[in-house]
Amino acid sequence: MTRTLEVRSGVYVDSVTLMQVSRRVAAVEGVDAALVAMATDLNLDLARGMGFEVPAGVGPNELLVAVDATGDAALAEALRRLDEALHEQRPAPTGFGAPPAALTVRAAARGLDPASAVALVSTPGRHAFSDAVDAVDAGLTTLVFSDNVPVEQEVALKRYAEQDGVLVMGPDCGTAVIGGVGLGFANVVRPGPVGIVAASGTGAQHLMCLLDGAGIGVTHCLGVGGRDLSEAVGGLSTLRALELLDADPDVELVVVVSKPPSPAVAEAVRRRAERLGTPVQLALLGPGRPDLTASAREVARSLGHEWSAPEHWAGAPGRGRPGGFLRGLYSGGTLCDEAMLVAGERLGPIASNIPLDPADALAPGLASRGHTMIDFGDDALTRGRPHPMIDGSLRVERLRAETADPTAGVLLLDVVLGHGADPDPAAGLAGPVQEAVAAGLPVVVCVVGSREDPQDLRRQCGRLTEAGAAVHRSNAAATRAALDLLEPAEEDR
Repeated sequence: MTRTLEVRSGVYVDSVTLMQVSRRVAAVEGVDAALVAMATDLNLDLARGMGFEVPAGVGPNELLVAVDATGDAALAEALRRLDEALHEQRPAPTGFGAPPAALTVRAAARGLDPASAVALVSTPGRHAFSDAVDAVDAGLTTLVFSDNVPVEQEVALKRYAEQDGVLVMGPDCGTAVIGGVGLGFANVVRPGPVGIVAASGTGAQHLMCLLDGAGIGVTHCLGVGGRDLSEAVGGLSTLRALELLDADPDVELVVVVSKPPSPAVAEAVRRRAERLGTPVQLALLGPGRPDLTASAREVARSLGHEWSAPEHWAGAPGRGRPGGFLRGLYSGGTLCDEAMLVAGERLGPIASNIPLDPADALAPGLASRGHTMIDFGDDALTRGRPHPMIDGSLRVERLRAETADPTAGVLLLDVVLGHGADPDPAAGLAGPVQEAVAAGLPVVVCVVGSREDPQDLRRQCGRLTEAGAAVHRSNAAATRAALDLLEPAEEDR
């Protein structure tokens, strides 16, 4: 076997591009494994996990190249393919007579009408604040897709924007729909009378897809970032978004969707909602509160629509391993929260990297402990890596590890479709799911998507069902189905 680890200084390439480059290198015949990524702590740990010794002093501004090959020829071809792929990603020079590309947000905003323009900031978290301030100064509605932005900067940015009545969506705003146009991760849903304020990305996607399945459309979905309803941020963007939707004559009902919020902030939102002319429904996850499917059903009833349970397909999961635990591997943080809330009613505390109670936090290595659920989209797992809705490789590794773990009893997964997401997520999951089912480990999957999504909802669900998974379009229903498959230990029967 021939292997190499290179550190290239003075090179920055975004994580999605590097994911594509890594796949091209790994596809070379004779290459067993390849990692091409910025040298963040997470990626350095991945390199060490591949058996490489990482030099001291390597940092996130350097490019890490690790290749395991069967021989010198394969290694040489892999490095040639790497250089070729990186060269292709360089921007083409500006042609003679063409206007120069804008180098700053201020320059790009010149001449735009703030009433109809949106600035989308998607830079590394440490740089996002200054770019977002420039957008706010230009009077633009500002969507900050970037994660890993310190909460202190989020509060400062939103308070600054509040002075001029500018809406800041984010940081870590993964999903928005404005006038029917999706931004970030967005499903193709019908237009309609519902306006959504979302302190949740996948929660908003799930709600919109459930409503779309019931024939109900969305006017706008204003994402505000997952921390907006925390005590630290105080709902600054949520309160502004409520005012904007209330002023829109096309919005007949507003829904506020969020992962578990601060009780004090939730009460402030409720009080503001009561003063609006447009009815507001609060879909705030938490103990004793309705799940997202129940909230969608209530929206349908409020608007006079018929409601039927979301579709599901049985697959062939069988019973869980005797005495085994529930293991949830999620790409969506809000979906993971919802699953923990639903499962916790029956199982008690769930260990997680985003625990509902800090006492249930997993150790840094994220080794499973009893009933466990992991959010692979958490900031700590996306530094220098694409979001798992784009690149599910880390989750696939963990799926295979859980298959080999005799304490795993049932697996629970989510698959999120739509623009921006993996064009064929079932292709990467079908094999590992089939392996798990063959090893006696049932798999239950929630697929979040609409019939018009580019991945083809029916094809994705069919592929996963053929692999042996039970597939549901409701995350709450998928969680309850997984719970029903858990099998007690022989001595507990």
